[in-house]
Amino acid sequence: MAVQYNKLWKLLIDRKMSKGELGKLAGISPNTMTKLRRDEIVALPILDKICDTLDVDYGDIIEHVKEEQVTAQ
Repeated sequence: MAVQYNKLWKLLIDRKMSKGELGKLAGISPNTMTKLRRDEIVALPILDKICDTLDVDYGDIIEHVKEEQVTAQ
């Protein structure tokens, strides 16, 4: 299984918010923010914190991609 957080990064750009600001507002550790930047899977409670902070739904911040698409890039 592979995930991408491109939707999250675009949302932050639209809201003129940095990744660091999101981490502080949502109470997310720097290590977890690194996992997000690397498109690694994070625990559901982390996604809950992000959704609550930005007032969005899961589909607004994360996208499931097929493994073949990831390796092709």
